Amino acid sequence: MTDEHRPVHQEVRVEGGFGYGVIGADLHVFADRGPVYVLEEFRPPTEPDPAWLVEMPSRMLNARHEIVEFTGRQDELDQLRRWRGTGPRLAARWLHAPGGQGKTRLAARFAEDSIEAGWKVVTATHGPGTVLPPPGSQDLRTDGANGLLLIVDYADRWPLTHLTWLLSNALLHRSGVPARVLLLARSADVWPAVRAALANHQAGTSAQRLPELPDDTGLRGEMFDAARESFARRYGIEDSGAIEPPGPLGAPDFGLTLAVHVAALVAVDARRTGRRPPADMANLTIYLLDREHLHWTNLFEERGLRTPPAVMNRTVFTAALTGPGPRAPATAVLESLDLAQPAEQVLDDHALCYPPAGPATSALEPLYPDRLAEDFLALTLPGHDADYPAQDWAAPTTATLLDGPQHPDATGHLADPGHLARGMTFLAAAAQRWPHVGPRHLYPLLRESPRSAVAAGSAVLSALADLDDVEPDLLEAIAAHFPRGRRADLDVGMAAVVVRLAPHRLRTADLPAEYDVHAEVGARLGNAGRHQQELPARQQAVAAARRLVDGSTTRRQRLLADRALTTSLRDLSRCLHHLQRDGEALDAAAEAVATARRVARAAPGAHDAELGHAIYAHAKALSNLGRRREALAELQEAVALFRDLAARDRRYEKDLAVHLTALGATLTDAARPAEAVEVSAEAVGVLRRLAETDPAAHEVELAELLLHLGNRLSQAGRPEAADVATEAVEAYRGLARLNPAAHEPMLARALQSQGPCLARAGRLPEALAALEESVAVLSRLARAVPASYEPRLIESSLVLAGFLFFDGQQERALGIQHEQLAAYRRLVRGDPDAHEHRFTVLLLSFAGQCAGMPDGADRALAAVREALALCERRPADVPVVFHGMFTEAGRGVRERLEQQGRHAESAELRARIAALTGL
Repeated sequence: MTDEHRPVHQEVRVEGGFGYGVIGADLHVFADRGPVYVLEEFRPPTEPDPAWLVEMPSRMLNARHEIVEFTGRQDELDQLRRWRGTGPRLAARWLHAPGGQGKTRLAARFAEDSIEAGWKVVTATHGPGTVLPPPGSQDLRTDGANGLLLIVDYADRWPLTHLTWLLSNALLHRSGVPARVLLLARSADVWPAVRAALANHQAGTSAQRLPELPDDTGLRGEMFDAARESFARRYGIEDSGAIEPPGPLGAPDFGLTLAVHVAALVAVDARRTGRRPPADMANLTIYLLDREHLHWTNLFEERGLRTPPAVMNRTVFTAALTGPGPRAPATAVLESLDLAQPAEQVLDDHALCYPPAGPATSALEPLYPDRLAEDFLALTLPGHDADYPAQDWAAPTTATLLDGPQHPDATGHLADPGHLARGMTFLAAAAQRWPHVGPRHLYPLLRESPRSAVAAGSAVLSALADLDDVEPDLLEAIAAHFPRGRRADLDVGMAAVVVRLAPHRLRTADLPAEYDVHAEVGARLGNAGRHQQELPARQQAVAAARRLVDGSTTRRQRLLADRALTTSLRDLSRCLHHLQRDGEALDAAAEAVATARRVARAAPGAHDAELGHAIYAHAKALSNLGRRREALAELQEAVALFRDLAARDRRYEKDLAVHLTALGATLTDAARPAEAVEVSAEAVGVLRRLAETDPAAHEVELAELLLHLGNRLSQAGRPEAADVATEAVEAYRGLARLNPAAHEPMLARALQSQGPCLARAGRLPEALAALEESVAVLSRLARAVPASYEPRLIESSLVLAGFLFFDGQQERALGIQHEQLAAYRRLVRGDPDAHEHRFTVLLLSFAGQCAGMPDGADRALAAVREALALCERRPADVPVVFHGMFTEAGRGVRERLEQQGRHAESAELRARIAALTGL
């Protein structure tokens, strides 16, 4: 019985707290804030009581209730169906549109359609410390399902690291189970970074924009009619066909699905109450908010609710800014506002008006839909001239709730106090439509605490950069708190701010400052994964640097200009490589080296580091084009430079170790094992010295370099390989105890490398134990993420099989080899570029083992022929190291064939190997 179909019983018991578990998925948890996200099986909504709905008409706009039958968007639904049914096993789609365009409703309809098609559908809700999971367990196993669909709402508001954790969840990586991830967002800004993260999972990726409703096809009228009928049924109105739209549906305001639904809802409600509905969107919104106030008043005056309408108004305002969350923090929030009523009582009464969507212990459920909540915030804040009462308490309440951190924490991060990100996001969205919100409220808060924008996260930074009336000096104040380098959870937002500031900065920039502007824009866009947009900035930085060179009138000016040109060319080369324009990347890198040499000659010894980095970039560009011999010569020069620099200044020791490691790998590819050992040992020595002074900062790099050194010692046949490999295993074992998710994959690799080293040292039982452990670790990882770990599991299993032969366990070894080679062939058929080279190595290794067995000649010959067939298709791409491997494996196979009198087959094999290798 497989794990997938084995009966599971999970009992979640908690005393004095809250419990939540999942079956068939991973659970990512913060120790101090609970789950990073909550996974729940999607279930179609139950029909709410119509009497309850009409008490506050806005309840009928909540997509969760699905009051309006799905209408229109049939083309978009068909696109999602095609995406679900085609493409690779794992695929993700970014569905984006402004708020109110119908993303959530379309996703719900697609979820229902997927369930009908036999798929398991799961939703993911983000919110560490703010979102409560459903009590008990969620059984998310895919037993008997045709596939898995995961729906992620508000994906553009998730920190990238949290999305990355979600996308690595075992739920999505079950072998043979198609998986689709539908991510809903208001913009596509974050998508390039998410798409890059998905590349590690070999996932198909696509984006789909939900367009505005056309005004000339009758679709708006069709949607109005469907919504009117749905709402009228809840009101008990039978002659709804006579209810006309309150205003012209062709007006720009009605391009949103939500706007059409609001118009229909207000028209129906006005018919029931005998009122004339307003015609424009702003007053339709006010109509609905008036109905909220009326309901609060009725509950207080006629039904014994203890919270006065004025206090309820402020509480609903608070909930719009904070969003829902556990009751204890919600109580503290209300107590901080000094309300005239007890906080516990107010929360109870608020829950009667706005019942929690999640567990009953949740509190401060906000007004829905989001766009209505944004408008409510804007209209409650003073400064508009609409016919709606602004409140004097609104601005100070906002300031209290959004009082962000003033200083970084111990890690250098600015922590979001819980609801800062949501509050800032909603205010920024309101500021897009209500011109008083930014200048009167949001911007003064940020001037007082510009750090708050950074703490609120990337989505808030992007939203601020998109506001038309935000002043550049405010964005400058915010940008002053950006971290210098990369920060995955902020990169997209920082790029948006820097791009928005660029024209303002360029207006007053002299030529050096112009260069700095283009260089920063390029760096931030590159960090955000927006390489197409990065390229023009990199090119402009190069152009500015050239003008600096041309305009230099002193030796110092020329030196500074050449250094800028070197850096900008190096950055341009890297960007071009990301865009797969490797020929142009090489040209830029070559010019960077030439310029760096000019700088080095002008000030001998002062700029060797810049020359070394330029040469290293050039070597990578050469290697990317397959020119490995030239790359080797470049790397040797770069290492010589950094070796000299490190001897004079220890700050360059880590650079030296990095370059030595790259050189060792290149020497290995060039079949020069003794030299590879020498430079790899030097790199380890450097890291050992650094780790002596700061172990925590260098232990991961030291473990990695020990692993590389052990491999190279083994390839060179050196006896000390076993001790170094064992040290690498112990280093990774210690790291894996601290963080299994991050370091268990490398522990498995280190164990796989340790096995052969121990066997060559005559320690076969220890070697087999190490290889068995490697297979066990990789088996566990492959069950969770097969796309990432199945190739490595196959490889490790084949290595184990090879040494089982030496231990006399031929039957078990042969079974493993046949099973795993067949599995690797499937991988090669699916993605030849990713797997062919490694499969060639495995085939040659297998051939060598079979050739040493009395009855293994046929298997050995078939394996070498299969490896030859793979390489003969593209002989120019065959690494030099393969030449020796083919020669060695071929010699063993030919000897066995000659012993059996199979001279023709032996000669044919020799000729094919010679034609491929030139040996």
